[in-house]
Amino acid sequence: MPYVNIQVTREGVTANQKAELIKGATDLLVDVLGKSPSTTFVVIEEVEMESWGIGGLPVEEFRAKQAPEQ
Repeated sequence: MPYVNIQVTREGVTANQKAELIKGATDLLVDVLGKSPSTTFVVIEEVEMESWGIGGLPVEEFRAKQAPEQ
């Protein structure tokens, strides 16, 4: 009974995109491990931007430092 937890930043992920993630994760477990789709659980959690960090920085600050100079 696989359980997959996908966390993304809250940036407007659509219902269609979530459906694609659910199907894709389920299909991967079927293809690689032979798991049954009927017992595969996929949960998508959206995390507020201020609650997500990369490299010791809030994600927005990290992204700003990674952006190419214009």
